[in-house]
Amino acid sequence: MAETQYSKIFAAARTETPLIHHITNYVTVNDCANITLCAGGAPVMAHAPEEVEEMVQYAGALVLNIGTLDHAQIESMLLVGKAAAKKDIPIILDPVGAGATTLRTNAARRLMTELPISVLKGNAGEIGVLAGVDAKVRGVDSAGISGDPVSITEEYAGRSGMTVVMSGETDIVSDGNQVFLVENGHPLMGAISGTGCMAASVTGVFAASEKDLVTSSAAALAAFGLAGERAAALARGPGSFKVALFDALATLTPDDLAEGARIKRA
Repeated sequence: MAETQYSKIFAAARTETPLIHHITNYVTVNDCANITLCAGGAPVMAHAPEEVEEMVQYAGALVLNIGTLDHAQIESMLLVGKAAAKKDIPIILDPVGAGATTLRTNAARRLMTELPISVLKGNAGEIGVLAGVDAKVRGVDSAGISGDPVSITEEYAGRSGMTVVMSGETDIVSDGNQVFLVENGHPLMGAISGTGCMAASVTGVFAASEKDLVTSSAAALAAFGLAGERAAALARGPGSFKVALFDALATLTPDDLAEGARIKRA
């Protein structure tokens, strides 16, 4: 099987085992730690302000997730993000529920203002709200977006300087210059909580091994989606699917990704 740019990034992550520092939500923290291991990284889930600046010095990427947000967590995120920025460590932000409440929306905007966010990964509603278009979020789920998702993602990425990932049936990834459409995945991935959070963790693992973040993000989503497809083939329902998802990603190889990635340029 011939290598692709996506399989090379995956192979590098498997070889390097980058440390991925998370400040994430307590609903999915264990799932994020385990999916990081399955993707080839090493997770650390450190949120105390007394240690985050020290801990992130060893990291290959930083993943911030506002799914169970409070003011203390915001301050820890700002501390660790500024420390990561000094070391040129990529920062992945998952703005969970941005648009649903003022606290979440303002927190996401503050983090993007005060930190050099490398990759913003959210659903259509979250990205739409932050991009300033007509979009709705119900709880932590997208409730719709007005306009063309591809154009919105590309324009927002170009304007913000971030790599922007809009997740959905087809994931859209853009840095404002390039747009990738990732078609890997399975509907069962939406039947369990936390797959969006886990996708951010996998994105962090790949970002730690490749500075071209639009390419590494597309590769990460393809690998995670391909694992979802393989898990669904073995699952009897959401519970068995979740276990199979970890197994599928852990046993996925760079050759599998080279053969199975369905990534198109828009």
